[in-house]
Amino acid sequence: MSQTVENVDDLDDAENPILKASQTFGITPEQYMLPARGEIRMVDPNGCLLAPEDQGTGPGHEYPLPPQDVLLDAYEKLVVGRRVNDQNSALVRQGRMAVYPSSHGQEACQVAAALCLEEGDWLFPTYRDTVAVMTKGVDPMEVMAIFRGEWHSGYDPHEHHVSIQSTPLTTQLLHAVGVAHAAKLRGEDTVVLAMCGDGATSEGDFHEALNFAAVFKLPVVFFVQNNGYAISVPLSQQSAAPTLAHKAVGYGMAGERVDGNDLVALLATLRRAVDLARSESEPLLVEAHTYRMQAHTNADDATRYRDDAEVQEWIKKDPVTRMRAYLSGEGVLDEAAEQRIAARAEEVAATLREGMNAEVEIDPLELFRHVYAEQTPQLAEQERFLADELAREETEK
Repeated sequence: MSQTVENVDDLDDAENPILKASQTFGITPEQYMLPARGEIRMVDPNGCLLAPEDQGTGPGHEYPLPPQDVLLDAYEKLVVGRRVNDQNSALVRQGRMAVYPSSHGQEACQVAAALCLEEGDWLFPTYRDTVAVMTKGVDPMEVMAIFRGEWHSGYDPHEHHVSIQSTPLTTQLLHAVGVAHAAKLRGEDTVVLAMCGDGATSEGDFHEALNFAAVFKLPVVFFVQNNGYAISVPLSQQSAAPTLAHKAVGYGMAGERVDGNDLVALLATLRRAVDLARSESEPLLVEAHTYRMQAHTNADDATRYRDDAEVQEWIKKDPVTRMRAYLSGEGVLDEAAEQRIAARAEEVAATLREGMNAEVEIDPLELFRHVYAEQTPQLAEQERFLADELAREETEK
């Protein structure tokens, strides 16, 4: 942007939320929309709290430290999420799950995404965001049902305000915008947080979702987990933008960058984004720079496109060890709390092992029961045909 907008006469709409929000912070719309001067980071990889001048903030981009009870609760969910990721990877190797896209290394993004929302807000996850779905309150066994091929994702989206995990790339962003639009038309106080990866920003659906949300001033937070690769394609071959957060400006919304392995900064940044979306009824884009430690899925060989030295560098930035060191140094996390949290994580892992090892009773006739609200004659005929076949097989036993 080569020209700074400084007063209402320079804008077409006196009610423009960008102008209103920037005036609230006493900065220009340009300063409000562009990301802060640095990546927002509050705790360094060694677990030390950074001085305010080193946190990457700027005018209108200040972030208060979340309360200690919030941080301890978030750490517990972080540890549980890590244990679930590792347990599910083992279940895949045992043949108990068909596939599992691990978020090992990205759990801080997952936990913060869910905790920044109010009860009535909606979460739209990707296939990799199982920890976020769990953190939003969905039972772990219901979350994992989809990964062993059970029907209808395993949980009721309306009960938890969590959409079904999306495998098609980026389609969930359009659905998220639709829910936000409907909520605004109804006069509901709802914010929608839509999660995606860096690869999704190369899709046409990403453009359509952001453009629609900005034009209609919808309370959506687009949360991009930039883990450096769209499966095997590095970010440098996807985009020439300075950062993915800078893409927001082209749509007329504010963008921000945050250290995706710093749970403290994530909680602060996403909470501010959700509050702004709610109060100003406008979308925002948050980019979190993180890394998936494991392969894209169990079907992927990550060694073909990245080397071990790169992985080792990111292990030093692990969000679990960073948060543990910070809370221990602050005197918030003692040995008793650590043992309690570890026991909780093992309890969830044991539940998954027991549930996934149980044989599922399959009813083939369910194939016909949830296709249409009113079954078509053709489906009814096919269902009768299959029922007859099953009955004959039963009598022949």
